[in-house]
This record gives sequence, C-alpha cells and structure tokens, in this order.
Amino acid sequence: MSGAAKRPHIVFILADDLGWADLSVYGQTQYQTPHLDALAAGGVRFTQAYANSAVCSATRFGLITGRYQYRLRGGLEEPLVRTAHLHGLPTDHPTLPSLLRDAGYETALIGKWHLGNLPNFGPLKSGYDRFFGNYGGAIDYFTHKPGVGAAVPRDLYEGEVPVERVGYYTQLLADEASSWIGQQAEDKPFLLSLHFTAPHWPWVGPEDEHVSRDLTDIFHYDGGNLHTYAKMVRSLDAAVGQVVQALKARGVFDNTIVIFTSDNGGERFSKTWPFTGQKTELLEGGIRVPTLLSWPVRLQPQVSEQVTITMDWLPTLLSAAGTAPHPDYPSDGENILPVLQGKVAVHERRLFWRYKAQRQRAAREGRFKYLRINDNEFLFDVEDDTLERANLKDKHPAVFARLRQAWDDWNAQFLPITDEVLTHGVTPDIQADRYAPERATRSL
Repeated sequence: MSGAAKRPHIVFILADDLGWADLSVYGQTQYQTPHLDALAAGGVRFTQAYANSAVCSATRFGLITGRYQYRLRGGLEEPLVRTAHLHGLPTDHPTLPSLLRDAGYETALIGKWHLGNLPNFGPLKSGYDRFFGNYGGAIDYFTHKPGVGAAVPRDLYEGEVPVERVGYYTQLLADEASSWIGQQAEDKPFLLSLHFTAPHWPWVGPEDEHVSRDLTDIFHYDGGNLHTYAKMVRSLDAAVGQVVQALKARGVFDNTIVIFTSDNGGERFSKTWPFTGQKTELLEGGIRVPTLLSWPVRLQPQVSEQVTITMDWLPTLLSAAGTAPHPDYPSDGENILPVLQGKVAVHERRLFWRYKAQRQRAAREGRFKYLRINDNEFLFDVEDDTLERANLKDKHPAVFARLRQAWDDWNAQFLPITDEVLTHGVTPDIQADRYAPERATRSL
C-alpha cells in the first residue's frame, strides 16, 4: 500500500446553529438522532468543545485558517453579510484545504461557504478543487434563495456558476456528498468539507415546502416550533447517516476521520441544557458545541474531557495527514491527537472570545471562566456551575484579576472592533426571554 493510501481520508461535517443538547447522545429526549449517536458510540464524544465564535462566519474563519478570526478583517463581522464582497477570506491565506491539497489531497466543499462573495472570494480560490453549495449565510431549504420573492436570485452554485436543483437542501447536500465520495480515486486521500445549513432558520422541515411558499421574510420570526425543529435535526441526522454509509460502501470508513460539530451554539428552538445562553452570546450555550470524532483504525471509543476549540482542527488534521501549518501562519490552535491517543494527558487550556453585541468578553482557564456583558463582570466555575449563576469574582479576586488582565493582553494583539463592524444580537423585540428591565433590581 502506498504512503498516500495509508493517509486518512477526512470528512468534516459542520452543522449550523446546532445546540448543545440537540442530539440524543447529548441529552435530547424529545426525539432521537440514531446515526450521530452511533458515530459517538464508535468514536470520541467531546464534553468541553467550543466554537471560535458565537456566530457562524466568524467561526468559519477560525476553522479554515486555524487561527483566531480577529486576525482578519472579515473575521470581525458578526456575521459577514453586507461587506461580503470586500472582507472575505484572502485568497493568498493558507487554509486547511489548500495545505491538504498541497500535501496530495483531493478537496471539496459541499454546502455553506460564508467566507466572502464572488468575484473576489470563494472556495475554489482558497484550496477547494470542487464546490457545490451556497456562498452566503442562509438560504431557504426549498427555493434555495437568501430571501423571498421572484426577484431574489438563488444562492446555489456549482463552482462559480449558478445552478438550479429541486429538493430539500439538507438532502441535496447529502446526495452530492455521497456521490462525490463514490467518485474518488482509490489511491488518493480526500478532504470533504460537508457544511450543512441545518438547523439554521428558516424553520422548514423536509415535508414543509408549503411553509416556504408562504414566507414573507426568510427570517420569519413568526414561525417555527419544537416539532418543526425536531424534523430539521432528524433530517440532518439521516443525512450524516447516508454519508457514513457511502464511506462504508467504498470500504474507507475505518481509515476516514469523520468530525461532526457546530459553528456556534443553538438558536431559539435549541436545547442547551445544562447551559444558558444561545447563539450571539458568550454564555456556554452560545459557544459550547456538540462535537464527535470517528477514526476507527487509530482511535478507541472514548469520552474526552479535553477542552478544545474550532481552530484546533487545522493543526490536528494536518498532523493526521503528515503535514503541518504554514510556518508564516502558525496556528493559534492545538493538535489534540496526542491527547486522544493517550500519549499526552488531558490538560488545561486558556482560550478567549469577544463579541461586539452587548460588549461581551470571555476567557476560559481551567475550570474558571471570566465573562463580561456590557458593564457586568463575572467569574464562574463552569465545571461545577454549568448554568453560570454563582459569581465568584469576590471569592477568587486573584483569579478574576488575572483572567481580566489576560483578556486585555490577548485582545491587544488583534484588529479592533470598530463602529462599521456588523454585529447581530438577540433583542427583546424578537425574543421575549431577552427582556431588558427598566432598571436593575436585586431580589430580596
């Protein structure tokens, strides 16, 4: 067997706005996700995996570069929308697909890109050999448009050419991915980035085409419910099962690294217990994400307590492929393979986040987390107090001061958040449980 054949194939599956407990293996009890549960049973289930951001495009910058997204102008956007033609992923920046392609891998992105629009940016300009999917942040599952109305163009492309397809988008992506896997040469390793839009809004299940026809706004804050959301997640689970079966049919599943995770925490219908917070918030529910990894020939089934973050995947996967990050662009992440292989003990990490809406800041070190929301500051023990209720800043003033200073020192390295940077937050007019009291009061 050649050296190339021994290298693992890689299938990186990214869900969109999937909450911590939206899978039954993570605590969902209202419905089941058997295919993802099976992936967890045969692989690694992470309990302390984080997203690089509480919003989608920012995390995707961290994933594809292996670095804090705040090093790039496009990575400041929360999310990248109105300036996507100006501030996308620079085409000369080394990426996970470009580095793997240089190492001999065939590369494809099927699904959501959201790192800058044509003509300046795109998957084919940043390391992918093939692309099928949407360039922007969200499209309707049936019309494949980023808005409503006959005048709105579809955001569905084969490479850089617009195309039309009929069907529910989650299923279309599963079919494209399965087909692409079946077409790969036996003697060449591949990277498949399979980036679903599910279960991102609009709230439309696979049998709900009539809902799409009746939408007046793709955001449709007047729509959705837990039943519809369950259908969307179950369809995502079935799609993952279809892709896993395609790997098994080719006889390559055992030597394929399959990763499943989310770009940020869940949104309005997600289950995030035992955390609080959601997408756009630096509470645990907004940044801690369900994460699974399968590589049967190299890793034993296990539950990993190792703290990880999205940007770890670049150095980890490059190491598995026998290569490394570009020396001029060292990763801010960490290769976690030695931990999973039992060669290195589980260890503490120091990680940082920032988010423009509500002037949020966060730092995680060991069991402690520093959090600031507007002018309110907190110190939580997120191992014992997963709900982030007991503010320990006065009980552990030295820890609080150290993490606050560490955040300031870390933040000074990166591009500043300026007035023109877009941010998106959950506001009281669209979600009642995010109300703003007229004045702060303390319960007696």
